[in-house]
Formats: sequence, structure tokens, C-alpha cells
Amino acid sequence: MANITAAEVNNLRKSTGAGMMDCKKALVEAEGDFDKAIEILRKKGQKVAANRADRDSSEGAAIARVNEDSTRGVIISLNCETDFVAKNEAFINLATDLADLALATSSKEELLAADYKGISVQDKLTEQTGVIGEKIEIGAYKTLEAPFVGSYIHAGNKIAVLTGLSAKVDGAEEVAKNVSMQAAAMNPVALNEEGVDQSIIDKEIEIAKDQLRQEGKPEAMLDNIAKGKLNRFFKDNTLINQDYIKDNKMSVTDYVKTLDKGLEVVAFERVALG
Repeated sequence: MANITAAEVNNLRKSTGAGMMDCKKALVEAEGDFDKAIEILRKKGQKVAANRADRDSSEGAAIARVNEDSTRGVIISLNCETDFVAKNEAFINLATDLADLALATSSKEELLAADYKGISVQDKLTEQTGVIGEKIEIGAYKTLEAPFVGSYIHAGNKIAVLTGLSAKVDGAEEVAKNVSMQAAAMNPVALNEEGVDQSIIDKEIEIAKDQLRQEGKPEAMLDNIAKGKLNRFFKDNTLINQDYIKDNKMSVTDYVKTLDKGLEVVAFERVALG
């Protein structure tokens, strides 16, 4: 049996994040070969991943990142099974590292194949599945490009939002953050009326008509009244038309124009966990 030192065990732990006993066992099995010990730990992760493939991984951390010139942003979620793991500092640090890495990619598949400290992101997730004992995977992957992109991550990393503005002007960062906070809090279904899926519109009209029938309104009046209710739905559920949460005397559109009359919100992305 190879003579395994505490320093070797600690180096393996730092490299992989695995527990001290797991690292020592891997080094013993590998007869002191560091690279072989890492491979042993990864194989353990593959076994754990296979056993937990059907588990629900709805907890985790949603992280938004924006590039240096604020023209492109990305949101990823690193998903796990329990809130206990989601709150772990090492888990959040990994999610943040992967979000930074995602800025240079254009798809989830490209991110999973990207290099992370000498191994692929997918292999790192498999490794961490073995270390943590829970299913770990990339859930959401969303990007946004605009003349100016800002972001907001809600406390606890459960909600992350990107907001795109039509121009990069002084004060754009604060405005984009505030609009992102709006989207985080109010969960709009779309940016504007044109972005609302037709199936949602049809459902809202039918709900409105059913309510009106129960109130005894004549059938001939239902279409017009339902359209009025639909307009209210658009106001409450599309981002640019919502009342601004910090001053409900104005809409989000009105708020944005307080910075610059020509400024508009052109897009947003929102990811929520839990």
C-alpha cells in the first residue's frame, strides 16, 4: 500500500471538492497516483449520476452575468435536489464560475463541452454529483443581446433577470437594474402585447367571458367587455405596461423615459428556481 500523506489528500480535496475520506480512499486505490485518483473520483460521480438521473433537481442557483461592454448577458441555473446544497458557498461559487464561462458560449451544449480547469463542464458536474451525492446539472441557459444589457440577481440566487435597453446612455445601468428588479418581482408573461402567446390570449378571453356569463351579462356584449378585460391583463402582465413598482403613478415605459425620452426596454429574460 502506498504511503499517502495528509498533504496529498488535502491537494486532492482542493482540486476536486471531494471529502477527505473519499480523497484518501481514491489515493490509496490509485497507489498515490494523483491523476488516477481524480479519475476514480469521477467514476464514482458517474455511478452516482446514473443512480440519481430520475431525481427532481428544481433547487439550485440562478446567476446572471453581463460582458464588459454591457452588450450581451447570460443567465444559467446550476440545479440540485435540495435547498441545503443550493445554499452551500462552494456550490454558489461553482455556479458563478460557470455563468462567467457561459458568457463566451452560445448554447448550453457549448457550455457543457467547454473547458473548466482542465476538464469539461459536463465532467465537472458529474464529479460534483459524486462529491455532493445529489443530481447536479445545468438547468436554464438564456442569453440576451442589446445596445445595453443590465442584470439583477434576487437574494438567495432564486431569480435572475437580464434587461436589454435600446441605447447605452448615462444612468442606463441603474435603469436596467431597476427594470430587472421589476421583472423579478412581478413576473411578466412578455415584454409587450405583441409578445404574449396567442394561447394565453385565448385562455384569458374565455375566462373573462365565463365570468361575465356568471354575472348575467348578455351574450352580445361579451366580446367587447372581454376585450376590455384583456387590455387590463396586458397592463398587469406585460413588462413595459406594468405599473412601476417604485412609483405606481407611472408605467415601466414612463420610468425608463425619465432617463432619456428615446430610451426603450427592448427585451428581457427571467429565470426562477424553487
